[in-house]
Formats: sequence, structure tokens, C-alpha cells
Amino acid sequence: MSGPRFRFAPSPTGFFHVGGARTALFNWALARRLGGRFVLRIEDTDEARNRPEWTEGIISALEWLGISTADPTFEGPYLQSDNAAAHLEAARALAESGRAYWCAMTPEEIAERAAADGVTGYGGWSRDLGLDEGPGRVLRFRVPEGETTVIDSVRGEVVFDNSVIEDFVLVRGNGTPVFNLANVVDDHLMGITHVVRAEEHLSNTPKQQMLWEALGHTPPAWGHVPVLVNEQRKKLSKRRDKVALEQYREEGYLAEAMVNYLMTLGWSAGDDVEIRPWSEIESLFRLEEVNLSPAFFDVRKLGAFNGEYIRMMTAEEFAAECGRWVPESWDRDRLSVIVPHLQPRLVTFSDLEGTVDFLFGPVVVDEASWEKAMSAEFASPLLAATRSAYAGLPDWSAEVLKETLETVMEPFELKLGKAQAPVRVAVTGRTVGPPLFESLEALGRAESLDRIDAALARLSG
Repeated sequence: MSGPRFRFAPSPTGFFHVGGARTALFNWALARRLGGRFVLRIEDTDEARNRPEWTEGIISALEWLGISTADPTFEGPYLQSDNAAAHLEAARALAESGRAYWCAMTPEEIAERAAADGVTGYGGWSRDLGLDEGPGRVLRFRVPEGETTVIDSVRGEVVFDNSVIEDFVLVRGNGTPVFNLANVVDDHLMGITHVVRAEEHLSNTPKQQMLWEALGHTPPAWGHVPVLVNEQRKKLSKRRDKVALEQYREEGYLAEAMVNYLMTLGWSAGDDVEIRPWSEIESLFRLEEVNLSPAFFDVRKLGAFNGEYIRMMTAEEFAAECGRWVPESWDRDRLSVIVPHLQPRLVTFSDLEGTVDFLFGPVVVDEASWEKAMSAEFASPLLAATRSAYAGLPDWSAEVLKETLETVMEPFELKLGKAQAPVRVAVTGRTVGPPLFESLEALGRAESLDRIDAALARLSG
């Protein structure tokens, strides 16, 4: 197990959180840059909430981010449940050494005693009773006096007063180990040298460091990165915010854009560059440069990143990706006419179908757009004049269509933007969309004129 070993240890209890994705990427960047290993451990001991499909979803999401099981840096996945015997063996070793003890008090008894003694929580009342293991009894760690100092790569030296840490449970009354014990034993067995995770785990760290030392092992290097927050600066919540990585993938965000954006949340290379390839991010990333403040997950900025990455695609790459996001029944020749004009405008690929659907089915008029474009006095005569001019064109190309409308609009003393509006709503049903003249070219002469005729008929009442 030579070289640094980083681990990512998610629980398979739901969709893959974007915060977890960022933590995984931080670990992946460090493992690759330092020539180490990235260990995936699935913490699957919560039988009531775990599902096999969630584990598959974690692996699929990591693959999408570029954290590939085929990469030599990758190791695993391992299942925490496979180490259950080792967890209990470590617990009994702590009990035999006197670093832990058995407690028979129920939660109700603890609450009653705490109220009587005027304290909060468990007061170590079973420490010196010398109880043996037995049904319903929990194993508690004997917290030593003094302080526990955690050296954190992000936060520096963090000192915890042991007097405010109660003797915490290692094994529940049903005989199952708790998170802190299982976590430490797994990290030791897997040779983990660096634990980089979200700051919400910082409160667990003094307990885990005590366990490392009580078991006679050297703790890993710690690093706790800031949590992600929403625009109200509240921690991202599955109940309130859009946090599932799978949802962003399904909405047409590119993996490269998501990776780049996540790596900017709480870290920068010290310059003004935000859009950069993974190879550059990997070579520049330093855990010590991660900011302490919570990082705002801004969906609008993610969209801007995605748009930049769409514009960096080759024309062939963009056309191929577009083909994946529209119905198979759509005419690919017609689509190919408009696709090159979408690349500068598209934010996500899930926007594509709704942007160009007017080319592949009957026009559906947005009434607010109709009212806005057709209420002007010039709308009907301009549309009629345009229809007449377009009908006689020998060349149905975007350039000629634009020049023709510019000629038609001169007597109306309009700018092109205003003159386009009635024509756009007539053929597309809305005031915004792809470039008008390229849309007309893709739609074709006959269908374009039919739609203008229908609009004129509606205007005439």
C-alpha cells in the first residue's frame, strides 16, 4: 500500500449529492497528482435505508464525473458490511484494554439521572461498575481527560475540550457497531492515509482520533472542506434544493462543465481563470488552498459554465450530442440545418427539444407572444407583404430571406428586431427561439408560407 491513500465513503441511501461529488473530485485530484490511490468504500451498514440500485448509482455518477473504475488510481468498491467481524473484534479489544466499558443504562434512565444531577446527556455513571457484555448493553468509549488536538489541512489546528465529549457508544444494544468505530477500523484496514470530507464530519473527528490512538494506530491526515449552500446561504438540502447529480446529468449538463464548476466551489488557483481542463485542475489543486467559508452552489453559474463547454465542442461533437436529445422520429436533415445556429445559445441539452420542436410538428402559439407581436398596427400589413415577397423567391436561404424582409420593412420604418416579431410568432408560435431566417430555411418554403397564411387568417378575424 505504498503512496498516499485517499478514500471516498458514501452511504447508498439516495441519489448522489453534488456536495458528495465535489468531495469525491477533491480526493480524486489529490490521489492522481500525488501518485496515490482513490479508494471507494460503500458504507452500507444502514440496512433499513440501503438499496443496491443506490450503490450502482454512486458508481455510475463517479464514472460520469471521470472517476473511472478502470483507472489505475481507482480501488474498490469495498463494502463496509464485509468488515463487520473486524469492527466487533476492535470493540472487544478496547473493552479488554479498559479503554471502553459496558453500560446497561437505557435512554430513559440516562435522561432521568441527567435531570436529577442537573447535567446534559450521559454522565459516565457506568464507568466503574465493571459490567460484562450482555443483552441490551452498549459499549462506551472511556473519553480521557484533557484536550484532543486535530491537525486539519484546511482548518489548521483545531482543539477540542474532552470534558464536553461524553463517553460515546461504540456498539449498540443490538450488537451492531456505530459509525465512528466502523469508520476508524475500515480506514485502518484499508491503509487510508488521508481523510478529506465535508466539515459536517469535523465534530466526529476528535472521537475518531481518540479511537485511532486507543487502538494503537496513527491517525490519518485530516481535511474538512466547507459545505455547499443555496442562495439563502443555507446548507443544501435534499428536501429543499436540487442536489442530485443524476438530475443535472438528465437535464443535459456536460460532465466536464459540472466537474470544472464543482472544483471552483471553495477553491481557486489564485488567478482569475475559472474555465480550465481537468488536467490543469489536477496539477494545480492544493487542499491547503481550500477556502474555509461555505461555498454557494449557484445553478445559474453552473449553466454559464455549461454554455461555455457547449461552445467549446466541435461542430461534429455538438451535432452528435444534439441527436441524442431529440426524438428519433425527427427529420435529421431538417435538424442539421438549424443545429449549427444553436451552439452559441444553448445552455443545457435538455433545452434543445423545446427550442426547435416547432420545426417538427404543428405550430403551438403562445398567446402572450401573439399578443405582444401581433397587436402592433403594422403587424398584419407587414406580414402580408412579407408573405407575398417570400412566395416569389427563387432561393429559399437564410441570407436571401433576411435581405427580403429588410426590403419589405423599409416603408414601415422599422428596425429588423421589430419587423421579425410577427413573422417569428407566425412560424414558431413564440417571440424567442433560434435565429429566424435559419429557422425559415429549415422549415422550408411550403410550410413557412402555410404558417404565415394561418396567422394572417387569424388576424383578419
